[in-house]
This record gives sequence, C-alpha cells and structure tokens, in this order.
Amino acid sequence: MHKRLAFVDTLRGIAVLSVVLQHTLEQIVLNQPTGTYFWAFHYALGEYFNFGRFGVVLFFFVSGFVIPYSFPNSAAPVRDFAISRFFRLYPAYWLSIVVLLVLSPAIEGKTFLSSHVLANMTMFQMFMGIPNIRIAYWTLTVELIFYVSCICLFATGFLTRRLTALQIVIATCVIGIVAFPVVKSHAVWGVLELALDLTAMFFGKVIRDTVMEGKLNWRHVGICALLYVIFAAGVTYRRYGIDYQENFFCAYGMGAAYIVAAFVFIGFAAFGEKAAWRFMSFVGMISYSIYLMGSFAMIVIFYYSGAGSGPVQWLLFTVAVIAASILVSWLTYLAVEKPSIRFGQRFRSPRAFASVSLQSPLRSQVAE
Repeated sequence: MHKRLAFVDTLRGIAVLSVVLQHTLEQIVLNQPTGTYFWAFHYALGEYFNFGRFGVVLFFFVSGFVIPYSFPNSAAPVRDFAISRFFRLYPAYWLSIVVLLVLSPAIEGKTFLSSHVLANMTMFQMFMGIPNIRIAYWTLTVELIFYVSCICLFATGFLTRRLTALQIVIATCVIGIVAFPVVKSHAVWGVLELALDLTAMFFGKVIRDTVMEGKLNWRHVGICALLYVIFAAGVTYRRYGIDYQENFFCAYGMGAAYIVAAFVFIGFAAFGEKAAWRFMSFVGMISYSIYLMGSFAMIVIFYYSGAGSGPVQWLLFTVAVIAASILVSWLTYLAVEKPSIRFGQRFRSPRAFASVSLQSPLRSQVAE
C-alpha cells in the first residue's frame, strides 16, 4: 500500500479550493453587476494575485514531491508506474469529458467538434494544436510531460542521483534569467512558462530530497528559491505584462501566485505532519475529482439560482459552490476514481505495491 502524507493532502486541499474559489469569483464578476466592488474583485483575483494559478502551481510542487518516488519496487517499475498513473488519471478525466458533453450544450450553449473531443481524451491535445475543450485541462498535459520526464530520468538512472533535480532547477532558471533581457518573442516565453511549471515540479523534488531523503540541505533549497523567484518574475512579466486588461491575468498577480505557492509549499514541508489539517487532508484526497468536477457544480448552481446581487449573496453562492463541489467529487471519487485505481492494480507486477521507501525526519509522521 502506498503511504499518504497528511500534510501533502492538506496542500492538495488548499490548492484545489484555491482553484474553485478563483473560478467562482470570476463567475460573479463576469456575469453579475458588481458595481463598486468591481475593482476589489479584480485586485484580489487578477491584478495582484491569482488564486487559480496559485493552486495549480501548488499542485505542481506536490507532484514534484511525490511522483519521482512513485516508481514501485517491482520487476517492471516503469510499466507499473505507467499503469498506476493511467488508472489514476484517465477514468475520472474521461468521466469529466462525458459530463462536459452533456452539460455544456444545455447550460452554456457550447458544442465541440468530434476531432477536438477525441484529441482531448488523450490529454496531449496541446501537442496536436487542438484547444482544450475545458480550460482546466491544460494542467494535465503539463503533468503528463513531467511523468514522461521522470520515466526517462528513471530509465537512465538519473532520477535517483543526488543532484539531478537540483541541477535541472538551477539550469532552467539560469536560462530563463539570461533570456529575459534579450528574448522578446511571446511564443518563446510561452515555452519558458511551461519550463517554469516543470521547474516548480523539480523544485518540489529538491525539497523532498532535503526534508525526507537527506540527500540535500536547506542551502540548496535557498539557492533554488532565489533563482526560481527571479525566473518566475521574468516569465510572468514577459507573458502577461504589468498593464492590467481586466482579464484576471497580470504580471503582478501571476508572479505572486508562482512565488507564494513556492514559499507556502516550503513552509508546509518544513513543518511536515504538524502542518496537516484533517478536513483539508480529506479535501486533498479527493482533490483530483474536485479539480475535474467542481466547475460543473458551479455552472449548474449559477444556471438555476444565479450568483446574487450583493456581498452576502455572493458569499452564499461561493459557499454553495465549494460545498457542492466537495460532495459531487466525493461521490465521483468513491464511484470512479478509487475503484479505477484498485482495478489498475490487477495489471501490475508482483511486489508492485511497495513504493520507494520513505526515509529520514518525516518517516515516522507518515499517515496511511
């Protein structure tokens, strides 16, 4: 059985509720007259901070902390890792596409080309030049790129080497920092934004190697943090600019999201299980289903009741969306996600259920 770290699930819970909060408050601003509160919403959601990107980047750090150590101690670790990830991700993801195809035409008035739907079912639509049929799907492609990267590093023996993740973070950050004064191409900075997302993941591994594996120390985390902050500031400046366009994207808000996510993760990792919160750990356990299904709960509630016309009603709408998202996603987790994971275990090699052992200071704090 895989061990679960409660503080990691707590971080997942914080991450997914941040994403739900961003989308819910955006729904209020975009579809309701917010009057004197218009700019207060924009300051909180876009110009000076973006809760959605904060949550996504926090997920990236968690992936870096967990995924490189998810290769099982079996006869075919790469095959078993791939099987595990497939049954972890795809069944719930395909369910979300089915729900989207049912709800979106009826509620949002949107339809999709069959070719776009089929491409999205692979999660690799970004590399086919086909748009995401749901905007949130873009992060899953980034996750898959990281999985493939980990498989390549594992197969070549580099993933378990002491300095690999540290060197990747430093090298990528330095490239981005050097590029800042000389590269102006928006397309190039789009690629570097993807590199920043992957850097967050490998930075998560650096933190894991410091607090759990004993391979690195806090000096290494400090070096990575400094370079990451400069890299994130440069990427977000080039990608989004400081002239806010009322579209929830701005260099200040996006840069703050990337940077705050890093320090929140470092803080939780430093305190370990002492930073765990039981309710948020539960939310984190079902966070993947919430990420996929939460937006559907939001659009159904908005379709039937609207978002209200003042702060109290907006608060009630937000609470209702969060509560409905958790309820629906818990049912999805029980009905689809958890059984799929269990079903996938049938196809794994003998002894495939013993992951790489947890070590060092946090080992005694592991929760089942």
